[in-house]
Amino acid sequence: MLWLYLGFLAFIGALLALDLGVFNRKAHVVKVKEALGWSAFWISLGVAFVGVVYFGYEHHWLGLGTTVDAMSTPRPGADGVIYYNDGGSAAVKYLTGFVVEKSLAVDNIFVIAMLFNLLGVPAMYQHRVLFWGIIGALLLRGAMIAVGAALIARFGWILYVFGGFLIVTGVKMLLVSDDKPADGVEPFMVRLSRRLLPVTQRFHGQRFFVRAGTPASHAPATPGAAVEEDRVVSAARVGKLLVTPLFLALLLIELTDVIFAVDSIPAIFAITTDPFLVFTSNVFAILGLRSLYFALADMMDRFHYLKLALAFVLVLIGTKMVAHAHLKAWLGDGLNLYSLAAVGTILVVGLVASLLRVRPHAT
Repeated sequence: MLWLYLGFLAFIGALLALDLGVFNRKAHVVKVKEALGWSAFWISLGVAFVGVVYFGYEHHWLGLGTTVDAMSTPRPGADGVIYYNDGGSAAVKYLTGFVVEKSLAVDNIFVIAMLFNLLGVPAMYQHRVLFWGIIGALLLRGAMIAVGAALIARFGWILYVFGGFLIVTGVKMLLVSDDKPADGVEPFMVRLSRRLLPVTQRFHGQRFFVRAGTPASHAPATPGAAVEEDRVVSAARVGKLLVTPLFLALLLIELTDVIFAVDSIPAIFAITTDPFLVFTSNVFAILGLRSLYFALADMMDRFHYLKLALAFVLVLIGTKMVAHAHLKAWLGDGLNLYSLAAVGTILVVGLVASLLRVRPHAT
């Protein structure tokens, strides 16, 4: 199994290297058309991976399908080995996980857009921040998935804790009408970061770190930034390493992703506890987040019912996790397919309702 993970990571690493090193080597403003093209590519790649999952689990490549999955009913294989996921069930679970994680990842766009506006990050440097933000998110979520899988393997009852947490989170989202982050939370994080780190007030191109005394290559981020810049530099000896607002944006995006992962990681474990399915569905959901941001950032206020739909999705999969044994006995092997259909229906209804709501304003 180790070679399987290494091969998958090598494949993802090659794609990311191609993205930053070839197609986006120079800093530029990402247009909507370009963003939509990249979004289609990443989503298509994630969906196409269903084929790899199907054949890999059907033929048990490198041990795929032999990992204990608490969300499946074990069945004896023809050769006497107990297989916990065949090709069909694994494909449905992966696709359901991918759809759920992609939907939850869209919620990150609200916070990312707000942080960029708050810090005044120039549009031409936003891609670089999001690229390294994706790298950090993959590493952090990989660690959280490993810990979650280990906990579930040792303490099976923790599945009920995850399920209850998802239900409570979904109900809370239903009761909170405001679909924007709480006022003052992100500004507080920004002020705290500036207090703890030697942050310059002006940008220095697409650099995350600069030496004290390095001239700024972009206009001040805020009024009076030049005076504050002089204060920061004068307080530090010439040559001391300082962080730029671009690094501050990256740091805050990583912190908020960890917060969002507290919801999304239990959500995927409600669908399957197979580590490979959990990890790969998360990776492909996160990979397209960067391009999706540039495609949807200016239209997020139109998706009025998106959070409502996501709340129902969380309640649904949380209930599935808590009552999995009863639902499995009632619905049989079709449970995962029904779950996928229900999740897809809820999200489509939420998006269509949002579009119908804004249509009168467009005339």
